[in-house]
Amino acid sequence: MSSQDIPEENLPAEHSAGHNEHGAVTVADDKNPFADPGLPPHEHRVQDIDERAAKRSERVVAMLFTVSMLATVGFIASYVAIPHDKSIFVFPIGHINALNFALGLTLGLALFAIGAGAVHWARTLMSDEEIADERHPIEAPPEVKAKVMADFKQGAKESALGRRKLIRNTMFGALALFPLSGVMLLRDLGPLPGTKLRHTLWSKGKLLVNVNTNEPLRASDVAVGSLTFAKPEGLEETDENFQTEIAKAALMIVRLQPENIKDKQELDWSYQGIVAYSKICTHVGCPISLYEQQTHHVLCPCHQSTFDLSDGARVIFGPAGHALPQLRIGVNDQGYLEALGDFEEPVGPAFWERG
Repeated sequence: MSSQDIPEENLPAEHSAGHNEHGAVTVADDKNPFADPGLPPHEHRVQDIDERAAKRSERVVAMLFTVSMLATVGFIASYVAIPHDKSIFVFPIGHINALNFALGLTLGLALFAIGAGAVHWARTLMSDEEIADERHPIEAPPEVKAKVMADFKQGAKESALGRRKLIRNTMFGALALFPLSGVMLLRDLGPLPGTKLRHTLWSKGKLLVNVNTNEPLRASDVAVGSLTFAKPEGLEETDENFQTEIAKAALMIVRLQPENIKDKQELDWSYQGIVAYSKICTHVGCPISLYEQQTHHVLCPCHQSTFDLSDGARVIFGPAGHALPQLRIGVNDQGYLEALGDFEEPVGPAFWERG
């Protein structure tokens, strides 16, 4: 149905023929050599003159917003219900991950339906009359501000948002549900760390195992001035979580003369001058591997943070923020070095939960 098929009394009011709101002439003359060609005659949409057609468009827009809501619910359901390792065959793509396919399909449909609903709403129900406006100065005088507000109110009125409650409610529902897709993605960040960052595999009675020989260390194996690296008993390189655990539990074993140890707690937590410190630098977590026998200093090769192992492994140079944590050690009945507990403080760089 076109506007030509509608009786004139049903058509929206038109502006007077040949009248231009911006004041330009329609016929060139000596005073105004350039005529304004004007705008083409406005063609009314069927929704402007037939309320039944407008209602149909309203239902289409509402249906699209509803589809977006259902797609968002589908996204959440897929994220929760579909195993991450399940695959399906999709022609002509082939075998693909079922979870990725479902998430992409539902998320894309939710976005498309919101966009398509907004476009259909604007093209069929909002006002589409062309309006010529005068150019205005860059500054915004009170009159312009008043006009902007008036235009905004007119646009809000023409959108029929207050009158078309079905569109309004379904649109709000679609926009409210869609952000839940992003919220659900936060689940892959994993569970809250709790106290995991404060604890390692070390516990009372765990033997100190030489990283190179994979054999438990005896006190007699550690010579004065030597540097040995150790790991907890039971941690093997073939373990799935080896890298995660060794990054927290790696030890430096150094033997000093007991009289050279300045810090009382360090002496109490050592065994016959054998001290065990975390190998993880407290700056950015690099492994410490350089030891100066004469000064008892250890050096991080990444940013040159230097720690004094004869004085509680305090920082004497570089960007590290605090001393290396010490592990309390002793020997068991067989003479093997063992831990007497876990580190008393978190290893590695500081983190925000640190108290």
